Amino acid sequence: MESLTARLGRWSAGRGPLYLLLAGRLRQMIEDGLLRPGAALPPDRTLAGALAVGRSTVVAAYDTLRQEGRITRRQGSGTQVAEPALTHHCDPPDSALGAPSGRYDTSNPLFLHLLEPADGVIQLSCAAPAGPPPQVVDAFRTLTFPSHGDLGYHPAGAPALREALAARFTARGVVTEPGQILVTTGAQQALSLLTRHLVAPGDRILVEAPTYAGALDVFREAGGVPHPVPTGVDGIDVVAAERAMVAERPALGYVISCFNNPTGGVLPPLAGRRLVAAARRYGVPLIDDEVLAELAFGEPAPRPLAAFGDVISIGSLSKLLWGGLRIGWVRADAGLVSRLSRLKALHDLGTDVPTQLAAVRLLAELDTSLESRRSQLRTRHDHLRAELARLLPSWHCPAVAGGQTLWARLPHGDGVSFAQVGLRHQVAVLPGAALDATGRSDTFLRLHFLHEPEVLTQAVERLAHAWKAYQDAPPRHRPGTALNAIAV
Repeated sequence: MESLTARLGRWSAGRGPLYLLLAGRLRQMIEDGLLRPGAALPPDRTLAGALAVGRSTVVAAYDTLRQEGRITRRQGSGTQVAEPALTHHCDPPDSALGAPSGRYDTSNPLFLHLLEPADGVIQLSCAAPAGPPPQVVDAFRTLTFPSHGDLGYHPAGAPALREALAARFTARGVVTEPGQILVTTGAQQALSLLTRHLVAPGDRILVEAPTYAGALDVFREAGGVPHPVPTGVDGIDVVAAERAMVAERPALGYVISCFNNPTGGVLPPLAGRRLVAAARRYGVPLIDDEVLAELAFGEPAPRPLAAFGDVISIGSLSKLLWGGLRIGWVRADAGLVSRLSRLKALHDLGTDVPTQLAAVRLLAELDTSLESRRSQLRTRHDHLRAELARLLPSWHCPAVAGGQTLWARLPHGDGVSFAQVGLRHQVAVLPGAALDATGRSDTFLRLHFLHEPEVLTQAVERLAHAWKAYQDAPPRHRPGTALNAIAV
């Protein structure tokens, strides 16, 4: 079940009356097959509450689509997407709201914001560095290509990069051979390959609540069922995780042990050792997402979970340097890496070699690059918290020791409907509900601090105006069961 609200994306950030903007986005979803013929749409009041708009806005949007023949509205039957005869849609009718068979559509606001055109909205939703730093540009300028005999197909990764990554793990206290490294096109592909290999439809997957929204998307796309365990400033609740391993027998465990995305929590070494031991005892493959692990502001981060036993580590250069640098990796048992290599060969025959060769040079200089990046992140973290304290003192935004995001708690209301008001004030934030399989983080927002300080100031000013508008609005029905229970 996923919320229609999230799937609407940045519908309200354009120019013009809100009812026309809403009608336009629903029309596009119908034309794209994301709202199927026969799908029931939420009642006027329910959708209005979820979008933090007046009921008249939804009524006018629905009436516009009804006049176009795209939806039907009948007393007692509610509002539905019109059948193909009216919409000229060639797909067969389906009562479910969702992507047609054979397609996959995400309601994850993080990914939806990436697909939206640039429109003046300040992005506090997608936490990725903007623009390649000079060292990335230099690495590509001075590439030395392989010899004439190299075909360029390396499903497991270019040998030089596998060696460099193995050496870096060894230096961090986890002895690693090149055969234990699989190079992927970003950490997202690493997670996708592992899920495809280890998870069957219906399998339980142990996850933190909250956690990285992109992981939840991957697990659900594979038919897995996330089993959430609470996490906080000290990482996952290891006692609750062990109980879940006993009761649920999950096919996979997924944790972000260092600088959890979104909370910034860090799992202490003793708790990490206990978690790894429990996973080994109950036969649960454990993935440790280390994408943010090297972004500590002060004291070095704890050793990787893989230092305590048989753990699958995934990582990436995308968060450390630049999102456009699509280099990720898996560090695991050599047998698993070999099997994943064959699976990756079916998908893309291997990550492109020039980028891998540039990554070899970047890894050699990474410690120097990270010194300036960590300092920059700490400055921007402090600046964002100071601006929030100045303009939004009622919000609770604890400091973090590393990573890229703050986990902000609203004093009242909910993140989904406030995010809609934020869009109308030209700032995009990620509602906590999108990151929590329990649905209990609805009073939270995830805010990143990657922008320049002056942009962060402008973003908080817009959030403050949005918060005033949100508080001044008359009480409305908040998103709940009626909206979130639409089948997708």
